[in-house]
Amino acid sequence: MVAFLQWAKAIALGTLNGFAKLALALLLIFIVFVIIGEVEGDGLPNNMVLSLDLRQSMSDSAPANPFGFGEAPVTVMNTVLALDQAERDNRVKGVFLRVGSDVNVAQAEEIDAALKKFKKSGKFVIAYASGFESSGLGDYLAASAANEIWMQPKSVFGASGEGGGSFFLRGLFDKIQAQPQIAKRAEYKSAADQYMEKNMTPADKEQTQAMLQSWYDNAATGAATDRRLPKAALLAAFQASPQFAEDAKKARLVDKLGYDDDAQNTALERAGDKAKIIRMSQYIHALDDAGESGSGGAHIALIEAAGDIVDGTAGGDGVFNQQTEIAGDDMAQAIRQATADTSVKAILLRVDSPGGSVSASDQILDAVKKAQAKGKPVVVSMATLAASGGYYISLAANRIVAEPGTITGSIGVLTGKISFGKSAGLLGVGVDELGVGKNALMNSAVEPYTDEQWANLNHQADVIYADFTQKVAAGRKLPLARVQEIARGRVWTGADALSRGLVDELGGFWSAVADAKKLGGLAPDSDIEFLRFPRQKGFFEALNAAFGGATASMKAMQGLATVMNTPPVKAVVGVLNETPKGGVELRAPDLPFRP
Repeated sequence: MVAFLQWAKAIALGTLNGFAKLALALLLIFIVFVIIGEVEGDGLPNNMVLSLDLRQSMSDSAPANPFGFGEAPVTVMNTVLALDQAERDNRVKGVFLRVGSDVNVAQAEEIDAALKKFKKSGKFVIAYASGFESSGLGDYLAASAANEIWMQPKSVFGASGEGGGSFFLRGLFDKIQAQPQIAKRAEYKSAADQYMEKNMTPADKEQTQAMLQSWYDNAATGAATDRRLPKAALLAAFQASPQFAEDAKKARLVDKLGYDDDAQNTALERAGDKAKIIRMSQYIHALDDAGESGSGGAHIALIEAAGDIVDGTAGGDGVFNQQTEIAGDDMAQAIRQATADTSVKAILLRVDSPGGSVSASDQILDAVKKAQAKGKPVVVSMATLAASGGYYISLAANRIVAEPGTITGSIGVLTGKISFGKSAGLLGVGVDELGVGKNALMNSAVEPYTDEQWANLNHQADVIYADFTQKVAAGRKLPLARVQEIARGRVWTGADALSRGLVDELGGFWSAVADAKKLGGLAPDSDIEFLRFPRQKGFFEALNAAFGGATASMKAMQGLATVMNTPPVKAVVGVLNETPKGGVELRAPDLPFRP
């Protein structure tokens, strides 16, 4: 026994010693970076062109990296803010924009506006595509803000319209005797249709067709305006796609043909002597190191709410978990912090969420209302998606600003589960469950609901749907009957939501900033500084959070990781995780994929 205790003590001391060495190494690296930064400044050249690559998918925002190592991920929000700083940075002469993938329309509208704002400072934007591969219009809309659009010779210009679809699993579930039971309020609430239906319902076809048409019309209008082309001529050119770059040039969709180095060298020549290309991620990282979040001046709180809305606090152990989600406790606390800060003139809430937990959504909405009650106006800037729970947390704002292509609304409820007990039997898997209490196993994924449980579930859905619509009516100052007409779980684009009173204004982030200034009693041309909430952890707090427990180590056991990453397990877990299991959710339909 003595030998065992000595062995265990040695192991424990060795483990602690390893953590201590790692912590010390990180601290020393951090100190070295601080010293280098003080000596060399931000390390950027005196003459530069920023390179922004939109061919990689971008989230609207991303979790902060408290350690500050490496380049920051390029998101829509930090790109918009960096371009604003670049307007006033005399070292930045222009932007070299790479496009050609599949930017969604709402993101394209935000980036298009940011680039045009950047150009007003007298600087240039040159866009280059080795091909517009997607049939969607978002990429071309973003590129249309440029002074010049270049394409690679003989490459394909595929931009032609908006389309999409979904897979439906009901037929598969029938074959494996799985039973989906999901209550939805109301007929347009289609997020669970992939489990309940074999094809799109008439209601879902109606709302999806309207959404695609709205994207098409607004993207075409925006691109035609940017390119100074008649909209009819632009639409005729889209109808001819896919086509070659040479045809696109004849139709005045692009300006020049050449290769990437040709376009890049043109940008460098335009910038002047000894100009260098600097990646947007490098520039963002330099701004983060300098702590720049505005041009200085009055304070506006900036709170970014991105991801699924969940109960409690952010998931994961330590700071290495970079999952993006809106945790009810954290988001409500961030709003409370901003409310308590006497220097904050207004709160700007950036929302990019399909929704999620009812209770967490209501917790966040309550924090918004209490901020307003204490004299802090709240402005919501909607990103790509601010629907269902994402709309719920926005509905009481003093002002709601959405892009024309934003997906919003989806005022409705989902609740239910899929039971796999018979499926397990088909595979020869036995499942036994025990419970004490009539409904202890109501949310079990083994047995379907009883008739009494199903009635109980539908009652929950009715109560929550009624509460949701009443809060929309109060927050938006609309008659309840009108809200009940435009709710029904239906999604709307920002353009369609405006005419129905669900949003106040069409525009991007800077339109919301202008509203926040006005409501905060600031002059339109006044300088502002963004204070981000929640306050970010410092280096030592982050270090403590990273190594504060052993749970992460246990989860990372190699055997478990191997099993959990096998395709069969991932497929089953994915369905179980994405499907409501008795919990009531406010969730928007998934964006349609491109076939």
